[in-house]
Amino acid sequence: GGMENIKQHTFSLAHYTYTVLSTLKYTNGAPVVRIYSDTDFSNPDVQGPVINFNVLDENGEVIGFSQVDKMASLYNIHVRTGCFCNTGACQMHLGISNEDIQRNLQAGHVCGDDIDLVDGRPTGSVRISFGYMSSFEDAQTFLKFIIATMLSKSDTEIPFQSSVTKLMTESVPDDHPSFTNADKLYTIPHISDTQLRNNSSVTKTAVNWQPPEAEAESTRAALSETAVPACRRGGKPVTVTNIYIYPIKSCSAFEVTEWPVGNQGLLYDRNWMVVNQNGVCMTQKQEPRLCLVNPSIDLKKKVMVIQAEGMDPISVSLEENTGKEAVICESKVCSHRVKTYDCGEGTAGWFSLFLGHPCRLIRQSSDMKNMSPQKNTKGLTSATNISLSLVNEAQYLLINVASILQLKEHISARLAETLETEELIRRFRANIVISAPESFEEEEWAEISIGALQFQVVGPCSRCQIICIDQQSGERNKEFLQSLSASRGRKVS
Repeated sequence: GGMENIKQHTFSLAHYTYTVLSTLKYTNGAPVVRIYSDTDFSNPDVQGPVINFNVLDENGEVIGFSQVDKMASLYNIHVRTGCFCNTGACQMHLGISNEDIQRNLQAGHVCGDDIDLVDGRPTGSVRISFGYMSSFEDAQTFLKFIIATMLSKSDTEIPFQSSVTKLMTESVPDDHPSFTNADKLYTIPHISDTQLRNNSSVTKTAVNWQPPEAEAESTRAALSETAVPACRRGGKPVTVTNIYIYPIKSCSAFEVTEWPVGNQGLLYDRNWMVVNQNGVCMTQKQEPRLCLVNPSIDLKKKVMVIQAEGMDPISVSLEENTGKEAVICESKVCSHRVKTYDCGEGTAGWFSLFLGHPCRLIRQSSDMKNMSPQKNTKGLTSATNISLSLVNEAQYLLINVASILQLKEHISARLAETLETEELIRRFRANIVISAPESFEEEEWAEISIGALQFQVVGPCSRCQIICIDQQSGERNKEFLQSLSASRGRKVS
């Protein structure tokens, strides 16, 4: 219908969404969102179909944009976050001074990262936008997401019907086909707990002090060893209960009782990954069935055996392919560039058949290692310039059974069903599982000794929607991330 009709259509959707968002309030009268705009969304000639905002809790504190982004992805909603390459507008609307910019940089914040709050103040915002193919149902889907994750049933009984009716009368043509189901918004699906604030850590990341190259494979991690955190409370022992490696990124865990430790963590941990036909790393977020792929390592035979139900097993040599036939390429893992080489047509065909679309298995090349990004640590020794495999943040992920049991109690009450502790542990995909007397005491640790190994705690690991995926079936349930968010009133990490 032409650009003018597109403008009217997209602006009507933005106007409607803006009006409803502006009226959403908690039971104490506090607004659910803070919208950043130079207009009142009354004129499409000066206001585009874009809404910038931050979500607030009932105390008026900003909920970080990374938290909102992760929750939105569970509802199949894509939002943009950050400053959108417009630092000046970000400073103006968020009240960020030049000194604040410097402090944020010193805190490690750079453009495009997920550091959404520094000292409780936002570094950016959330943005939604509408295009010519967007529909009224899309706008309502977004609003249902905000209501379902932020408000309880009593909170949703808010008299914004009149505002919406007024908007519909003034802004939308009577014959507009997208606006025939205006009542759908009020049929609210499952409503989560009132609080969706920045949540606590359940999984910790730890970076070890690298052993010398010569003794890398002679050092081993083993079960039942005592873990000794520096400066921890009480005298009760902390023991290692499980050790897991994940040879192929996002595929199933391989449990061991003891395992060699190399310069990048547990030997062969996350050395391989599956990529699509464009060479982009695939994870369970895009392809949940990856959790059904079971790799195992045979150190004596020097092979990795890959299995999945309904598929013949396939073997991959542990010897690195350094021949001329190896195709070296550059890939990205969470914005980190790594050199990889292709594992051949046999594995490519196996994964393509199992997943149902073209993909390939690639392995990190020893020519170039993924380096750990600079991150503030609790320990006394710097954790920078640590060599990483194809992990996101650190060489090891550690989780405490006591913390999982507390989370299990909270989630079971919300789901009204009994959960298996082992199944919950597997969702967090930790390398080292420890048993400590108190839940979440690991948040206070700075350094850990496990046998002869010395570890430095980097900090909490940012959790994503993979914890919502049942590692035995590949089924997704967004309640897990929402429960983690609601359980302790802090960041999902």
